[in-house]
Amino acid sequence: MTIPTDPKTGEFRRSANHFDARVTADGRDGWPVEAGRYRLVVSRACPWASRGLVVRRLLGLESALSVAVTDPIQDDKSWRFTLDPDDRDPVLGIKYLAEAYHSADPHYMGGISVPAIVDIPSKRLVSNDYPQITLDLSTEWTSLHRPGAPDLYPERLRDEIDDVNVGVFADVNAAVYQAGFATKQRAYEDAYTRLFAMLDALSERLETQRYLVGDTITEADIRLFTTLVRFDPVYHGHFKCNRNKLTELPVLWAYARDLFQTSGFGDTVDFDHIKRHYYAVHEQVNPTRIVPVGPDLSGWTTPHHREQLGGRPFGDGTPPGPPPEDERIEATDGATS
Repeated sequence: MTIPTDPKTGEFRRSANHFDARVTADGRDGWPVEAGRYRLVVSRACPWASRGLVVRRLLGLESALSVAVTDPIQDDKSWRFTLDPDDRDPVLGIKYLAEAYHSADPHYMGGISVPAIVDIPSKRLVSNDYPQITLDLSTEWTSLHRPGAPDLYPERLRDEIDDVNVGVFADVNAAVYQAGFATKQRAYEDAYTRLFAMLDALSERLETQRYLVGDTITEADIRLFTTLVRFDPVYHGHFKCNRNKLTELPVLWAYARDLFQTSGFGDTVDFDHIKRHYYAVHEQVNPTRIVPVGPDLSGWTTPHHREQLGGRPFGDGTPPGPPPEDERIEATDGATS
């Protein structure tokens, strides 16, 4: 895997999302919301893709938006469907996600990323715009939400949610990668410093409130969770984000456990895929490709006591039911949802 860094500064540069069409209720981009028409392609290893899995579960979109899970180990053609019979996605009939990208743009030469929404009839990529995908699932797919689906992006709180998301993206979601992929000391230290300053600020914010914005789970919590759940297994060691482990940050550790034990969060987490992807694919960071045995994950199911802060996880809604049988994830090292 080639990691794009600036040769002068040593800073990691994430590629822009090239495909940003939206699936909307009115179909204004040519892609109307329609049950069964689209497939959400994810890697369970990827934090950006995992956001989509959590939102899809919470909103009860499993029957309306099918999911394809890629192998956590990429090859030179990137994400592949080698977990499926004949190494093909059974719905799209393709071996590599790249095929959907090239159906949308035969001349595309950029990276192949997840999550991706693919139009099933044409096998054409619609979007890899991961921040917008989850917002649209919440606001444009409402006609297909389950009864009791929570409002993850309530209109009255959107400005505050957006503001929190900007900071969390820059100094947590992206900062762990900027630290891990840096090729110069200064670039690494800058990302490291920003990361832990933001984690300290988030700890202070969450010390007296159960969720990041308001008294219910929102998009902001989902975006932070998918980084926190990878912190000790990957980012602390592999990406050198080692001032503290998550388990050594009492407020954030309790907050993360609270979410993990909430239906729709922990039951989408695959620690095996997470560890194998990062340690086996990032050869520039881990040339031996040895996957560590630890850490002990059993703490994820211990009491968190965050309910003492009040809050209503789903607001006026209800928890989602259990995941579909074919989407259940085998527990790893005692970590079960």
